[in-house]
Formats: sequence, structure tokens, C-alpha cells
Amino acid sequence: MSRPQRDLAVVIVNHNTRDLMLACLESLRSGGLDGLDAAIWVVDNASTDGSAEAVRAARPEVTVLVNDDNMGYAAANNRALRAAGFGRLAPGAADDGAEPRPFRHALLLNPDTLVPPGALARLVTELEADDAIGIAGPKLVLPDGTLDLACRRSFPTPEVSFYRFSGLAKLFPGSRRFGQYNLTYLDPEQPCDVDSVVGACMLVRGDAIDEVGLLDDTYWMYGEDLDWSLRMRQAGWRAVYRPSVTVHHMKRASSTGSERARFEFQRAMWLFYRKHYAATTPWLVHALVMAGIALRGGPRLAREMRAAARAASRDAAVAGPPTGTASERGSR
Repeated sequence: MSRPQRDLAVVIVNHNTRDLMLACLESLRSGGLDGLDAAIWVVDNASTDGSAEAVRAARPEVTVLVNDDNMGYAAANNRALRAAGFGRLAPGAADDGAEPRPFRHALLLNPDTLVPPGALARLVTELEADDAIGIAGPKLVLPDGTLDLACRRSFPTPEVSFYRFSGLAKLFPGSRRFGQYNLTYLDPEQPCDVDSVVGACMLVRGDAIDEVGLLDDTYWMYGEDLDWSLRMRQAGWRAVYRPSVTVHHMKRASSTGSERARFEFQRAMWLFYRKHYAATTPWLVHALVMAGIALRGGPRLAREMRAAARAASRDAAVAGPPTGTASERGSR
């Protein structure tokens, strides 16, 4: 007889945030996980502050996975998700009567968060209120009491990205057109469907993971949560923002001052655009987008972009002329 599924696998990726991590784990122990049958995985990305040792000493029930190198956020999450039993099927594959996953849902959680008592049980209830919901996120509140705008977002299409990076979104936050990315025209107390929540606190239905697969670890840091959400949207799953649940977020505790993090933010924009929008963007807009990303990312990213373009050209030459109609090929 197979074991009943547990409610929740919590995955926390840490890099040199020992004290914040311990505080996060304490918030989970002291009520954040009340009402749930849950287990916690901490993936330590080659910290030098004794994070892994401190967690093992303070919280022996937590599974700690240590990476010798900083493998990035997406790959580290995937390591724990696999350990928890997610990603065992190829995306979209039938279960064929195999042993059920140990957990119904997964929660990505940052170490710089504090979870109030009962919060995650309420978020699970929101997720399970509709079988079509694949992702649920809470209201994230910063230390100064303001809303973390990233907790409810639209996909960064070329148009939406232009409004954001041109400053129009900041100048006209109440505009339905210009405020699309962070939905600043909506009341933050209003529950709504969104394109994406943020990986700092992202509850994901296990069935949705089975259908679309794990995070894309091409993204080292940033963009992977948007990519996951878009793939789930394409598979028919909804994402919802539920402000009835509040989680406190310190924000950028492990990335502040990191040159690598700043570079990867720009690189993530390119990866996301290349994967999801480049093939269907008119050629002039495409050229402007690529130039803008290269300028923001600097010489290192520009070199990577050129190398990828050359590799794509070589692959296209080897493959020969494309087949099908222009629209089928996503022609610009």
C-alpha cells in the first residue's frame, strides 16, 4: 500500500545568510507551518559563513544539502525538488500507476523571509480552492511596511519592459497601460489572477510541476520564476496573488553588493526574451530590444549574446532551410 501524500515540501536556497536563515526557520517552527504535514530542505550554495553547520545544529529535522560551488538559484532549488520527489516524470508524461509523489505541493521560500503563524496553511487552502490554480503567492511586505512590488507581476513582454525601463511605469503607477509589470494600478489588498508571483515565496502544485517540469537552470539567478510561471500558463495553469496571506521579506539579502547578481539580472532578461519572445517580435523592435539589453548588460553580456547568435547561425546552416509557413516558423 502506498503512503498518503504529505502536504508540503519547503525548499530554501541559502548563500551566506546564516542569521536570516535561522530566523526564517524559526518562524516556520513557531507557527508558519501550523496545520500542515511538511518537510524542509535547505540547499546551501557554498556559503562561507557557517550556514549549513548552524542549520544542522539548530534544526536537525531539516534536510541540508550542501553544494561545493554556488550553482545558482534555479539549479539549487531543482536539487531539493528532486530530493523531495518532484521532477520524477518527464514533462507531460503519464504517471502509469507509479508510486505517488511524497508531497502534494512545493514551496520556494527565500531565507530572508519571516512566515507568520498559519500563513502557509492558508496559502495552501487558496491554491486548492480551484483545481486550475498551479501557483499561489502571498502579499510580501518589506521591512518598512511597504509592498514588495515583485509579489504580483505581468510577464515582461517587450512592450511591458519598455514601460518599466523607460520610467513610464514609475511616473504613472496608476495607469493600467504603464503599470502593467507590477500591477501598480491595482489595490494591493485585492486578490487577483496574475502572470507570476515571485520565487521568494511561491507555492506550486505538484501536478503542475509534473506537467511542465522543474525550473530552467539556464537562469543562474533571476527570471527563473517568471519562466516557470509562463510555462505553466502555456500548459493551462492559473497563477494567483492572495493578499489575505502576508509574509515578511527582507529583500536581496544575499545579492546586495554582488557584481555577479547584477550581471545575472541583465542576463536573465536576455534569456527570457530569447526563449519566449524573440521569434515573434518584429525585426526592428527585436533589434532595439537586443541593443538595449546589451547596453544594460555591458561588454560581458554583449559577448555572450554575440556568441549565442553565431552558434544559432551555425546550427541553422547545418539544419538547412526551414520548412513550414512563415507564421509557423515565428518569422519576423
